[in-house]
Amino acid sequence: MDIDIDNDFDGKLLDQFRSLGTTDRDVLIAEFQALLGNKLNPESCAFFLDMNNWNLQNAVCSYYDFEQPSIALPSMAFIADVTVGDGESVAPNTSFFKTWRIKNSGTDRWPPGCQLRFCSGDNLSTVDRKMVDGLGPGDTVNISVEMRSPSGVGSYQSLWRMCTATGLYFGDVIHVHVVVAEGGLLGLTQQLARIGGEHANTSSNNVAANHSIQQTPHQLVPFTGSSMVPFSINRDAELTPPPTEDDLQMS
Repeated sequence: MDIDIDNDFDGKLLDQFRSLGTTDRDVLIAEFQALLGNKLNPESCAFFLDMNNWNLQNAVCSYYDFEQPSIALPSMAFIADVTVGDGESVAPNTSFFKTWRIKNSGTDRWPPGCQLRFCSGDNLSTVDRKMVDGLGPGDTVNISVEMRSPSGVGSYQSLWRMCTATGLYFGDVIHVHVVVAEGGLLGLTQQLARIGGEHANTSSNNVAANHSIQQTPHQLVPFTGSSMVPFSINRDAELTPPPTEDDLQMS
């Protein structure tokens, strides 16, 4: 049987180029979003691309395999980074807290057992999941995870997603991105913020206590000693003593 070597080689080479695409991740993310009609944010696109070694075709297949299950999933929308903005500088081996604000963007309450799970990138936390109370429709919540910067300087990113008790992911991908550098101030600023908050609470309590003391009315204590005979006082003269019994008899 004759084999067309040239055509076979050209076909394999074409497949390799299709899989390779481009090395510019921003371009891949933009193409991924366009293919899905802008249904996902850039972080969600990066999650599927990273899971598939930045192969665009495989990432799209993974999206339709995992994001379109036969059962209805809860809805979650990312609202804001409460702490640690993108690319903040932190010193090596420093503890800090990352806090996200998320929302139940659906019409149903989340089922029991929902949790935020580490799914890709650099796991900067000692745990890989955080339990989250079931949110009602439209409710928001702040989720905090304690993390620690690596010992080596560089840029680190950790991707997290909400999932059900059965392990099905849902909602936006949320992330933390820090730059580890000597002299980074992130951990120090968070510690100072906590100390400042505790000092403010203590000062408020002291002010409230002092205000309560100042507002307490003075109580008049009744005199319980022996009775005294009144006498008059002349500011320009000496004190006039009270009359004696002989003075009273003579009068």
